[in-house]
Amino acid sequence: MPARRARSAPVAGEALTLIVKNRRAGFDYALGDKFEGGLVLLGSEVKALRAGRVDLTDAFASVTRGEVWLEQMNVPALPQAAAFPHDARRARKVLLNKHEIERIQKETSRGGYTLVPTQLYFKGGRVKVELALAKGKKKVDKREDIAAKTARREAREAVRGGRGGKG
Repeated sequence: MPARRARSAPVAGEALTLIVKNRRAGFDYALGDKFEGGLVLLGSEVKALRAGRVDLTDAFASVTRGEVWLEQMNVPALPQAAAFPHDARRARKVLLNKHEIERIQKETSRGGYTLVPTQLYFKGGRVKVELALAKGKKKVDKREDIAAKTARREAREAVRGGRGGKG
């Protein structure tokens, strides 16, 4: 019987390689608790992610029969994987602990909360997704965010102008 090679465990300070960040989620939702989970993917999907071909804009996660599924994430098939292509918008399983799934299910069933992906990244050679419990923002909340962002930008510009430099 051949010897099994031990898996290398991720090191505490290991660097993350960001694949994509869902900036729209922070604008459309008030983000709450965040969870990190692994994704169950096909080989051609991993290759597409390494090439940066993914879109999280319409993606969301749901709990079905005690499992978390990431839905509507668009991972277009690569031309090199034409022999065995994958469905670009198929549901992908997210690997989380049982107590995390129960907590997510309790929060989402209570109403008003949804589970949205905020970013995808590689950690220890594995694809991880960061999911956040989110509550939808009203138009007024979005206007307040835009006003606060504008005020911060103007303050930074004023400080730069006071120094006499562009740095």
